[in-house]
Amino acid sequence: MFKRSFHSKDRAGKSVKPSKRSFSDRQKLKLQQKLGSPPVGSTLTSPIITLVVGREPRIFAAHEDVLSLSPFFTAALKGQFYESSAKRVALPDEDPQVFSCVLEYLYKGDYYPRLVFNKRHASFQLEDQDPSNLGGRGCVESTVDIPGAGGALLKDTVVYCAAERYGLDELKRLALRKQGLQSGIAVDVILRSARFAYENTPDSDSKLRAHYLALIIRSRKTFKRSGTMQMEMEIGGSKFFDLFVAMCNHVDDIVDIGNNRSPKTI
Repeated sequence: MFKRSFHSKDRAGKSVKPSKRSFSDRQKLKLQQKLGSPPVGSTLTSPIITLVVGREPRIFAAHEDVLSLSPFFTAALKGQFYESSAKRVALPDEDPQVFSCVLEYLYKGDYYPRLVFNKRHASFQLEDQDPSNLGGRGCVESTVDIPGAGGALLKDTVVYCAAERYGLDELKRLALRKQGLQSGIAVDVILRSARFAYENTPDSDSKLRAHYLALIIRSRKTFKRSGTMQMEMEIGGSKFFDLFVAMCNHVDDIVDIGNNRSPKTI
């Protein structure tokens, strides 16, 4: 599946002080038009749908037109999960924290922590990464606890997997971009999140899985000393064959570069 080594675009960025400006109205409008959602400031008039989320249910409400941006909900509003008389959709297997991010994205084109533009560095960063930024909701929490996962998972990975279920490709790209801005994540959280990613994405996925393979290769000195990595490898799973292929491709690229300078083989 992975034929070449991975480039620096998968590298986790360093935290720098962001400005308080989030996506411009023009960028939001562009994203919403791409999604087919109403422009900023429009009045939503479609019916309100009640969503019952989780094993210990939390109640959410959303406009039918907004939910219909997702192919999953377009089908769900006509299927077995929909109580037409009560305008209610049951999502017992979804996590309320994650669904809150999905719903926020459907309405706003982003979810907390938002991407904010740093004028000084001419790049996007995550809001509230710096404690001097008092315009948001406080500290950025990069992980979430999902029942049955065995510990904390990277929030953006879980959002990516939810976007896969709901058919929201733009949300997948956004979640992956945000995850690339995280740094200083513990080895056990990375490996647990990688396992979750492999369990909740199709074999055809070449984005999130590749992100984790590239991360492990770049940080191989840390991972090869990790007892957690050893236990994960003993448990096994398809990700380790993918990792083997990716590392072979990485070595091939290094050899190719060396051969271009002074021909040799290994």
